[in-house]
Amino acid sequence: MKEKWTGERLETFIYSRDTIDHLHRYAIAKDYIKGKSVLDIASGEGYGSNLLSQDAASVIGVDIDPETVKNAGIKYNNNNLQFFVGSADLIPVESDSIDVVVSFETLEHHDRHQEMFFEIKRVLKKEGILIISTPDKLYYSDKRNFKNPFHVKELYKNEFQDLISSNFINYQCLNQKYIKGSSIIQEDNDNQINEIFTGDYSILNKNEVLPLYLIMIASDNNFIKQKTTIFNGYDIIDKELISTFRKSNSFRLGNFILSPLKFIKKCLQ
Repeated sequence: MKEKWTGERLETFIYSRDTIDHLHRYAIAKDYIKGKSVLDIASGEGYGSNLLSQDAASVIGVDIDPETVKNAGIKYNNNNLQFFVGSADLIPVESDSIDVVVSFETLEHHDRHQEMFFEIKRVLKKEGILIISTPDKLYYSDKRNFKNPFHVKELYKNEFQDLISSNFINYQCLNQKYIKGSSIIQEDNDNQINEIFTGDYSILNKNEVLPLYLIMIASDNNFIKQKTTIFNGYDIIDKELISTFRKSNSFRLGNFILSPLKFIKKCLQ
């Protein structure tokens, strides 16, 4: 198992805020894919494509890195799931063959956005749906004075909306926020859960909840709009704590001390 994570692609040994946010996006995508043909652009490690294949008729995962694609095909070998090497602006999929295109946290990793949308429109069936997300540059980078080294071109909300509206007739804009183990997705015009209170018996504090990520659901046809949803990430946080503890010096020392006893017990079984 890998012990180090670069932060570029989410791996299944990672339990963190990123895990919760990514799983929530795939969770809402499952509302649109039952019995459908699905394309996951920038499928990475493959866990998301695998989750979608549980409900979809077929899923194709496309990623630009050959080694990542090879490993995904070995790890996830479902009959209705395939992985191919390809880029967002040159997708190795037949035209008019896909019902739902999913692409989470891909746009910001390249600057060929319109070329990517030409390809998405090419592979989508006439009644097809796109579900796509990207960080909101204002909140993700500007307000936090943060620079992600893997990002090439981030978009502000209006730029993202312009890109969507110039390619699709209908769309819904959603905001994704994170609150201590939960990921919240709500409509753009929904002003709920913008603040969270923290504190104890001595002091109370009010903090702003920033919508770091934008999600668009788009189609040239009508589609079912998303409601506000919550992903309870406490199981992920528990696993993160366990994973952190197992990497601690205290755990390693204890494991070393007990290793002879574990060996004797194994021999006696």
